[in-house]
Amino acid sequence: MAEHRRIQRGALLDAARSLLSEGGVRALTFPALAERTGLARSSVYEYFRSRAELVEALCEDDLPLWTAEVAAAMAVADTPADKLGAYVRHQVALAADGRHRAVMAIAAGELDAAARAGTRPDPAWERIRAAHGGLVDLVVGALADLGHEDPRLVARLLQGMIDAAVRRGPDPGVAEVAVRMALHGAAGAPGHTTTTVAPAVGERDALGGEQPDGPGAQQVRG
Repeated sequence: MAEHRRIQRGALLDAARSLLSEGGVRALTFPALAERTGLARSSVYEYFRSRAELVEALCEDDLPLWTAEVAAAMAVADTPADKLGAYVRHQVALAADGRHRAVMAIAAGELDAAARAGTRPDPAWERIRAAHGGLVDLVVGALADLGHEDPRLVARLLQGMIDAAVRRGPDPGVAEVAVRMALHGAAGAPGHTTTTVAPAVGERDALGGEQPDGPGAQQVRG
């Protein structure tokens, strides 16, 4: 019986991911889930009492996987600047998978809504927030090594940009702009030598084909 419920729950979560990928948040309804899985609508409610509970389950399952993939991409990068680039670019690349994009957008949206309302609804929401915070924690060290005076604040701002990019759809140009801004913010930090960081093709495309800050590469302290 327990195994059957586990399988059915997994099927409902997979159906929810597919619906999100195909039609966005509005497509995620219990009637659609019932039709997609062949269950009666009343049976769906036996597994998830509300849409919010379903969203929480998706985030709790998928956010740690997203974080692990980003961490793996950063682990093979050599320098703090490379790690920061991997952090941003890999998340935008993951967003090309519609299921990832939908769940990440929902997580960010749920957190934003709760922040605006000034509420902390329940332990499930706190687990979503913690998982999202774990993602932000990955890049704090790299930002500190780059010389940011408040690397945790910068990490949160950077993740906010990534979340916004994910919500609008995968866009490598946006990723390059986010990387450039984070590197540029380290340029004024004391005690760092200047290195040359050439703008990537995606960044030039996002800026209308022009080189940022004039004809040469940007000077960044690293």
